[in-house]
Amino acid sequence: MHDIRAIRENPEAFDAALARRSEAAMSSAILALDEARRGKIAAAENAQAEQNRASKEVGAAKARGDDAEFERLRALVSAKKAEVAQMQAEAKELDAELTDMLARIPNSPAEDVPQGADENDNVEVNRWGEKPELGFAAKEHYEIKGVAAAMDFETAAKTSGARFVMLTGAVARIHRALAQFMLDTHVDENGLTEVNSPVLVRDEAMYGTDKLPKFGDDSYQTTDGYWLVPTSEVPLTYTVANETLEAAELPKRLTAHTLCFRSEAGSAGRDTAGMLRQHQFEKVEMVSITLPEESEAEQKRMLRCAEDILERLDIPYRTVILCTGDMGFGARRTYDIEAWLPGQDAYREISSVSTTGDFQARRMNARYRPADGGKPRFLHTLNGSGLAVGRCLIAVLENGQQEDGSVRLPGALAPYLGGKTMLTADGALS
Repeated sequence: MHDIRAIRENPEAFDAALARRSEAAMSSAILALDEARRGKIAAAENAQAEQNRASKEVGAAKARGDDAEFERLRALVSAKKAEVAQMQAEAKELDAELTDMLARIPNSPAEDVPQGADENDNVEVNRWGEKPELGFAAKEHYEIKGVAAAMDFETAAKTSGARFVMLTGAVARIHRALAQFMLDTHVDENGLTEVNSPVLVRDEAMYGTDKLPKFGDDSYQTTDGYWLVPTSEVPLTYTVANETLEAAELPKRLTAHTLCFRSEAGSAGRDTAGMLRQHQFEKVEMVSITLPEESEAEQKRMLRCAEDILERLDIPYRTVILCTGDMGFGARRTYDIEAWLPGQDAYREISSVSTTGDFQARRMNARYRPADGGKPRFLHTLNGSGLAVGRCLIAVLENGQQEDGSVRLPGALAPYLGGKTMLTADGALS
């Protein structure tokens, strides 16, 4: 959510930020609505003051025995009371309209975010690892002999429809091992607090984390009004909604492994083969709640936490900073980490690490009290995948594939797989 006071003070800067997002100028419409709203509030306050004055004079008129004046003042009080109610109702309507308008406007990009139209304009900032020289034609994850039977799309389609998968046997265990490895690393080494969070949330949580109203079509809603989380960013970030924390409590660093659900609206025909783009998937999420002056450094710290997971798994990757045209609605700056997938001969996104500044905090009224005891200020919130478990499984399988259909597994997973380091062509661990 944008700060209406900042728009009043510098509408040109606000419109310039929108232009970087290829959005039309909106300051004039916003300020006109804001002026009308404030006008109604002022009118209600004036009418209330007149009502209060008349109310005081009613008793005096009655004490004097001035019946005519008494009746006139009673009528005035009644009229002013109705006028106050009308002005307040109109102000409330305009306030809701203004709030809704602001809620649909994307966050302003940070100054260092590159200008661009789409993913082709993203800028690479880091690259790690050597692409494996397989010596044979690479297969996609679902084509690898040792994997194919354990990655069952047909049975999943029978039970749930397209874009679902059932993992069985050793492949299911590798998937679970990846999530455990990520959680243990983030908790034991990166200082995050593990949370077992709900996957059903209310409207307020989706709204506060900028998923509503803009992206309602991309999420699933139950018949009784709950939303299935698109990511545990939603419940983790919303833990501080309507709270005023002490500066000494920050930063709060949280992580959770959850099921995630996305309708993938607008992605028809994209990545339909395999398990790259699913309606249901698992992710280990990282969320940080910080002081404003620490959020820049915190984003870099979170980015390294995610990159380090891939390095420990020996997965080649590259990191890009997203351009203005490819950045998410609530982000001020986003880094994507893209893992190398030999089967696709391409780098594909496996993590996004974003800072939202105070954009989400304003929506959910999350503040902190400065150490010097000053007026409470809005927090900064950050989120990042640490990592997407299914996509990490794809990267492990494709980068470790052998010509005979077996898969060499990362040594980092051995403690979670009973010391096993290979998925055989028969689909067993050895």
